[in-house]
Amino acid sequence: MHVVLTGATGFIGRALLLRLARDGHQLTAWVRDPVRARALLGPDVALIDARDPAALRAAVGTADAVINLAGEAIAGKRWTRARKAALTGSRLGPTAAVVEAIAAAAATGRAPVLVSASAIGIYGDRGDARLAEMALPGEGFAAELCRAWEAAALAARGAASRVALLRFGIVLGREGGALAKLAPLTNVGLGGPIAGGEQWMAWIHLADAVEAIVFALGASALEGPVNVVAPEPVRQRGFAQALGRALGRPAVTPAPGFALRLLLGEAASVLTASQRVVPDALVAAGFTFAFGALDGALADLTSSAGIGMRRLQRGEAPDTDYTRARHPRYVLVAQTELAAPLSEVFPFFASAENLQLLTPPQMAFRIETPWPVVTAPGVTIDYRLRILGIPARWRTVIERWRTPEAGDREAVFVDAQHRGPYRAWWHEHHFYARGDRTLMEDVVYYAPPLGPLGALANRWVVAGQLRKIFGYRAAMIRERFGAGASS
Repeated sequence: MHVVLTGATGFIGRALLLRLARDGHQLTAWVRDPVRARALLGPDVALIDARDPAALRAAVGTADAVINLAGEAIAGKRWTRARKAALTGSRLGPTAAVVEAIAAAAATGRAPVLVSASAIGIYGDRGDARLAEMALPGEGFAAELCRAWEAAALAARGAASRVALLRFGIVLGREGGALAKLAPLTNVGLGGPIAGGEQWMAWIHLADAVEAIVFALGASALEGPVNVVAPEPVRQRGFAQALGRALGRPAVTPAPGFALRLLLGEAASVLTASQRVVPDALVAAGFTFAFGALDGALADLTSSAGIGMRRLQRGEAPDTDYTRARHPRYVLVAQTELAAPLSEVFPFFASAENLQLLTPPQMAFRIETPWPVVTAPGVTIDYRLRILGIPARWRTVIERWRTPEAGDREAVFVDAQHRGPYRAWWHEHHFYARGDRTLMEDVVYYAPPLGPLGALANRWVVAGQLRKIFGYRAAMIRERFGAGASS
């Protein structure tokens, strides 16, 4: 299937591209900044410049489906007049362009499916009312914005074979979305109830949100509004307590509603509105949630399962010129089992450009070595990234490289940091065939910066950051290849 996407570089879009690639779809992304998008999305997605409407029409003219996720994040800033205009334009502009391209395709006999994003903000603040897809829209700016957004997408009816309007709830994922803002507050004891905590929250795990989009592509019964939320909405107080349990932190310090309104004005309604939204359309169509209960979802998103870290004992590090000179002090071991054979998994990791897809977006990871990067022993690759918000350069050298030949059940390569923030970084990538599955094991021998203070840096900062990075990496790899039996 040829799928054209807008919003591909966003929080949901990046995970969705990996999931669609798992199914072997041909992917085209309509982007505002092709240079930035190429860095974020890797080498296997065709890009269309948003300033070229003819290119969008040409792509949609050969597409089987269009997924429209474009739109700036609505939360976190005051809704000034200029901000409201930006939020509206970032949704209605791309949607109108997509609808125009679908109309042009229809003139040639092509009728792709349109799956277009919306949000549960359309329901407004509704107290304890149960809100299924047939509930009437509410009031306020968010509701008005969603109504206009959906109306723009519905203009494709008659030209598209089907239009599904996915009303997303609060999407929870590693290193992005609402959890990226709430978890740090909870970790320092500030994750208590918001505005009293009695308002209903409709949430969904990122993996289920992505699967719901994929499901909507092929489910002919899904047309019109579709609530993309977990089947068990919770009160905000309950959410705060569940996140506290997952992180092992108290969740008692409240955030009063009046303080939020002083800080955010009208935009505080994103946090204080009560929306007891349920996914009746998805359930009726036969969709299965992997994370239907909040505790299980948060446990998955905050877990470091499969990631072990400890101090090295004397003689444990590999005996190489690099490690003898740099003296690693710690080792990290991360294992992920994937539902794909070694012959498919290894080529993905052999392409250095794909590393950007597996790195948390806030690290702003960019390869500076000209593409394509031909990976082989002795090859040097230069990166640019941010560590705790601080810009850094990283030069890595491929120290070892053994590809899986026909019949081989193992493969390995090693990259070592020769310039960068760590005193030592020796990263072994091991791949083991398990029938039609692959066990992937990362073993990193490292020494933090700051010399004698490195032990404190590792305990208070470095180890936690590495767990987050490798946890995010494992989640994105599972989107790309599917989870094995032990993941």
